[in-house]
Amino acid sequence: MSQPFGYDEAMLAGILLDARRCNKRDGITGALVCRNDIYLQLLEGPSAEVNAAYARVERDDRHVGMTQLVAVPVAERMFGSWEMLHDPAKSWIWSEAEIADGVLERATQQEVRGVFENLAGRVNA
Repeated sequence: MSQPFGYDEAMLAGILLDARRCNKRDGITGALVCRNDIYLQLLEGPSAEVNAAYARVERDDRHVGMTQLVAVPVAERMFGSWEMLHDPAKSWIWSEAEIADGVLERATQQEVRGVFENLAGRVNA
């Protein structure tokens, strides 16, 4: 998770373009849940490639305060058909007030995974 720095549609389009290009090249899939107050991203794929992608994202200056919430091996990808699914998080995740109050810092790994499981259920249905 991180907070956008200078968030607007053009910046988001650039982030998605970069992520999709790099992820396709590296065999990574995932999802980016975002709005003006939060980026919540899931990366899936071979461990070395995911770690390299994480490091690349960490260096990106289009966001601040990056924190890894969950890092676990999985048997099956949730977003195997998506180099990077974009979900604008209009109303189905925590409110802006909850995010500002630090809900993600207190969230369990299962609650964070639940966000992505919910999204995967909606897009893969």
